[in-house]
Amino acid sequence: MLVQENEGAYPYSENDLETTLLMPSYRVELRNAQNVKDQFLNANLVNDWSQLSWKDVGRPYEVKTVAKDRTDWEFEHQQEMPVKTSWEFFNRSFHEWFVKDVPAELDRNLKALSGHVKQFRFGEVKEAIGDHIKLRLWNYVHRIEDGIWDPRGKRALFEGLDVQRPKILFLGAAEGYEAMQLAAMYPGAEVVLVDYDDYCKTHRFQEFPDSYPFLGTNLATGSTKVWYKDQLTIEYVVDDIRNLKYGKEFDIVLSVGLLEHVPDEHKPDILEMHRKFVKPNGYIIMTTPRDQMKTRLYYKIMADVMNHTYRELMNIQQMGLYVYEAGFDIVRHGYIKVHNGIIAKSR
Repeated sequence: MLVQENEGAYPYSENDLETTLLMPSYRVELRNAQNVKDQFLNANLVNDWSQLSWKDVGRPYEVKTVAKDRTDWEFEHQQEMPVKTSWEFFNRSFHEWFVKDVPAELDRNLKALSGHVKQFRFGEVKEAIGDHIKLRLWNYVHRIEDGIWDPRGKRALFEGLDVQRPKILFLGAAEGYEAMQLAAMYPGAEVVLVDYDDYCKTHRFQEFPDSYPFLGTNLATGSTKVWYKDQLTIEYVVDDIRNLKYGKEFDIVLSVGLLEHVPDEHKPDILEMHRKFVKPNGYIIMTTPRDQMKTRLYYKIMADVMNHTYRELMNIQQMGLYVYEAGFDIVRHGYIKVHNGIIAKSR
């Protein structure tokens, strides 16, 4: 639903452009100017996808380190954790980190560590060191580098689409960040967020900060405008994407970090879900985490936070080959900070 603008509730405006500010749990990013690490690098690594083969690109890297919560659950129940349950565990774990007051947590952790050392509690010292490493890594990746939301990189990936007042469908939406960024860039958008874990609607989306500013476009003037979540037209649907009753009615079908969560035998089904709902000549937008050494290390250190589900890391050629072989023409492919990005159209 569209909520009318309340000027007093919004802390940033167009007067704050080119500002960046660290909040306790995230970074405010109102800089338009881009440098190399903050832009979408249009790689153009593949000129003819029909000539690329799996022999050329190899297979994605499968993350094998599993969260302790998952192994504990499987030991208790003597069975493999069901896919939906694994997502429920992941969403709750991940959200707990998004809402942390990171500086305060770091301060408390250091004080606790000091107390454990003074009292020679070496088991607690080891645990506190591990917690501190995770906090420092999360602080760097999410707050300092802004690598998870990556607003400048994603704006660069999303720019230049031939749409007006688009209908946007986000599959596996979680908190819906990328669809909100698209809606700010293409005003008048109607957004449908879909996730089959109700927690994503009631917590990850509902608790996304109302004060977070999205840089987008003023529909009347074409100039830059700051938008907020409650100024956007958003419907949240809790359902399995396989049960959706929509037709080919969306200008943009979007997924972020979805394709890498299923083995190869299920990837065509995931890609077909994108085709099923997109208009003729509409856009498919997808991102996946990049296969690079720092990403592999991140998922190893943060395993207890991140690794409840099947997960792969892939390079842009591997990601693109999945998309091309599923019947899509790739319009744009490349990299942002820690993700591959592809824009495609159904053949």
